[in-house]
Amino acid sequence: MSHTERAIFAGGCFWCMVQPFEEMPGIVSVVSGYTGGDKPNPTYEEVCSHTTGHTEAVEITFDPAVFPYEKLLDIFWRQIDPTDAGGQFHDRGDSYRTAIFYTTEEQREQAERSKRELEESGRFDKPIVTEIVKAGPFYPAEEYHQDYHKKNPFRYKMYRKGSGRDAFIAKHWKMKKDEAELRRRLTDLQYEVTQNNATERPFTGEYWDHKEEGLYVDIVSGEPLFSSKDKFDSGCGWPSFTKPIAPSSVTEHLDTSHFMVRTEVRSSEGDSHLGHVFDDGPADRGGLRYCINSAALRFIPKDDLEKEGYGAYRSLFERGE
Repeated sequence: MSHTERAIFAGGCFWCMVQPFEEMPGIVSVVSGYTGGDKPNPTYEEVCSHTTGHTEAVEITFDPAVFPYEKLLDIFWRQIDPTDAGGQFHDRGDSYRTAIFYTTEEQREQAERSKRELEESGRFDKPIVTEIVKAGPFYPAEEYHQDYHKKNPFRYKMYRKGSGRDAFIAKHWKMKKDEAELRRRLTDLQYEVTQNNATERPFTGEYWDHKEEGLYVDIVSGEPLFSSKDKFDSGCGWPSFTKPIAPSSVTEHLDTSHFMVRTEVRSSEGDSHLGHVFDDGPADRGGLRYCINSAALRFIPKDDLEKEGYGAYRSLFERGE
């Protein structure tokens, strides 16, 4: 029987703090709400008035055996500006402050260690001001705030972009590439595909008809992208998937090259060109076809996930076994 724990993070507007966590294996639920203040059962209007002491936050119920707390911390830091004590992006005031609310002493130790590592990394040129405090009562927000990104997807995307959050994440968390190192590490084809948007010839790539169970990761950054569980034979000559492991694993961009209008797919962290997504996939599996170059991928067999550092994704291949 699985054991679950709670994690509570404040990262500015809670609308933007749900999706990055809920996509991960081992996550049972993500609830938007309020914590850190004194008033019981506050309303959204009361919290926004900055008079309750509460901040907007998310409460995550997770299985640490599947997705450990350290990985939740890593996701958390990548969603926020940890150097801003006055709010987050265009949302200002105490109710938008960042904080890690630990529920156990082990969480406190892990949070402090992760904060220290971030400070020492030199990624930011200002001090890390995110607080680490003991969790108190957590009050779920009103129903219309729950799963806001699903109920109002267009407004959610416009809000994220307009707030400056997405631009900040792209600036500070995109992989910093060493041209010489990439040239040395990648084959000519891998380099041309991932860095110069080239396309390998159909039916020539390593994975177009590959059927082994496992994980496909970015050849450049190593970030998990696709699962063999979502791979299918589309007949096109390139590896085809019905979806990425998580929507945030990839970014989509308008591509008008070669006198065509297509949707390009790139990896989120490595910013590698992967391929394109089309709407001619299996209708019973969402209708999408992610047509991906083998040269942009590295395959991690299911039995090697732990050894390669991807143990948290083992559960993807245990469902239904």
